Amino acid sequence: MSERKLFAHELAEILDAFLFASPSHRSIERLAEMLEALPRRQQEFVLRSARGAAKTNTEIAYLIATLSLDALGRLDEKAFQDWVISGLDVFDKKGLRAAVETLRDIDGFLALREGRLHASFAEVEQRLARFVLGLSGRPLALKPGAYPWTDTETIFLPERLAHFATAEENRSFYQGLAVQLWAQTRYGTFNVDLEAALAHWPEREQALTWLAHLEAVRLEACVARELPGLGALLAGLRDAWPAPLQPAIAELQAADADITCTLRWLAHFMAESAVPPAPTFVGRLEPRSAGRVRAERIQRDTETLKKAIGALKGAGGTRKAAPNEFSAELNRETGALEVRVDGEAVKLPDEAQAAAQSLMQDLGQVPPEALSPAGDAPWTPDDRTRTNEPEAINLSSTRPPDFRYDEWDYHRNAYRRGWCHVYVTDVKPGEGHFVRDTKLRYAPFIHQLKRRFEAVRGEDRILGRQPDGEEVDLDALVEAVNDRRSGAEPSPRLFCRRVRNERSLAAMFMIDMSGSTKGWVNDAEREALVMLCEALEKLGDAYAIYGFSGWTRTRCDIYRIKGFADAYDDAVRARIDGIEAKDYTRMGVAIRHLSHLLGRQPARHKLLVTLSDGRPDDFGDEYRGTYGVEDTRRALQEAREQGIRSYCITIDRQGADYLRHMMGPASYTVLDDVKKLPLKVADIYRKLTA
Repeated sequence: MSERKLFAHELAEILDAFLFASPSHRSIERLAEMLEALPRRQQEFVLRSARGAAKTNTEIAYLIATLSLDALGRLDEKAFQDWVISGLDVFDKKGLRAAVETLRDIDGFLALREGRLHASFAEVEQRLARFVLGLSGRPLALKPGAYPWTDTETIFLPERLAHFATAEENRSFYQGLAVQLWAQTRYGTFNVDLEAALAHWPEREQALTWLAHLEAVRLEACVARELPGLGALLAGLRDAWPAPLQPAIAELQAADADITCTLRWLAHFMAESAVPPAPTFVGRLEPRSAGRVRAERIQRDTETLKKAIGALKGAGGTRKAAPNEFSAELNRETGALEVRVDGEAVKLPDEAQAAAQSLMQDLGQVPPEALSPAGDAPWTPDDRTRTNEPEAINLSSTRPPDFRYDEWDYHRNAYRRGWCHVYVTDVKPGEGHFVRDTKLRYAPFIHQLKRRFEAVRGEDRILGRQPDGEEVDLDALVEAVNDRRSGAEPSPRLFCRRVRNERSLAAMFMIDMSGSTKGWVNDAEREALVMLCEALEKLGDAYAIYGFSGWTRTRCDIYRIKGFADAYDDAVRARIDGIEAKDYTRMGVAIRHLSHLLGRQPARHKLLVTLSDGRPDDFGDEYRGTYGVEDTRRALQEAREQGIRSYCITIDRQGADYLRHMMGPASYTVLDDVKKLPLKVADIYRKLTA
């Protein structure tokens, strides 16, 4: 490698090759100018790290390159690689924004690496919950999250903080973050459509970062005016405001500043393409989630208030009050809603008063439509509109995944943690005709297989030179006679004994139920299973059958056909009958789950047999090709580490191109004709387990 540093135009050309899909692509020239200052070795190191990350997400790759100067100034190359991997792992588990926050928090990464004292969310949760309730005047839940943000009903805080050296300082940091996020809901951060405002700029992440910093300045001033003690807490937890913010501070801290003032300064900085400061003590903004939750709450509070007023409007008995005999207005001094019926003050239920207070926080007023009675029907606070929604078909939309499994990403040479969501269901039973017809069609072959399997089961071992037994061991007897004639003491071990060859084997059959198996392949798989089950019942081995399919990593479906504890009965036959082609072939996660089930069996020998019609595949381009093959290969290596032997039977004529690398030599069979599958499967199993 040349020692000459790469110039900015050379770096821009290299970056353009793998960051072309990034929304921040237009900023590559500035990034290249920044990297030009590094020595050639570090330039190559950063480019290599960013290129690997780009195979997962281009925005993360861009961020890694952008933060590289700061990171290299504080981390050695090994720590830098670990920092990159930690960000990619968070992306796998929690998405882009959480990964961005993780990578930006180099202080937090160093604190964990150096073992600094941290504070945990669990130890501050109860105290903070009471504190926030006192601040907000309405319920505001606390939950752990990947980074600090609020949807206006819940404050999300990191599970642990190590920003400062001591645990007490980090507990104060939790309190400061909670105050800052509460202030977003109290002082009107979401009183305008932030999504519409952000739509003006394609660099959304950059605009969000600027917006969070600008709002932090405004909100701290709002808190300091009403609650000076908490204002001092916020000021003490942060460093001086970064230099890029200085032109805006005076206006943002003015008493009449609101969110529109923040948006004016946001437009100013975005127009200048200014780089936002690195986040330190700044909560994240999530306009989409906050806008949706806020709109639902406003609608809910409005309906609650209308129904309560409607009930009071008819409180004088059966006679309904005329419109001019009803009034409702907000007392600005006490903040309570005062209602009069026929000129007399009437107390609203506590739930309705809380709804009025909530509307005041969200809108600055109680809207007139909320003060219009919604009829004279009885009202209760649990009165909710219910909808009869049809039951969803997609399992991932109706229940959380049954399991989550890591997946191997060969690009980064590391696992994506908890990446694949597994849903386990039974195959929907068929009518049973297919199994019955298959047994009739292949009756002679099934009978032959049963005899072969009985022979395997019935093989006995003869142990010679035993002290007792059913027969005389002639070799031992001849030796004993010779010993006696020669004067030596003969051995008393003169018998042989037959010992049953006890098999201790559990087999898992993994059936490809992807869409490409529709038709002949699906029929052949089911025929093979019928013949195999009929024969295995004679052998007595423990065995299970599961199908697999799916649609992307968030819906990896495992279909139970026969579990290890299930008898081969009519229910199992009906499920074999019901096997049908589904979606795609994400094979690695299926191997991991079925290896987990197989590994729990008490047998000494364990065998995983895969029936498939092609290479690993899934919706989209990522899993296809080398990625899927490498993930499946790694899953098979994990199975071998558990003592599981794997074998693949495929009808993919190009299978030899990848199966040797994926499965290993002598661990697969490629059939050139799908019609051979039913006859071959049982025979291959017999040879594998003999």
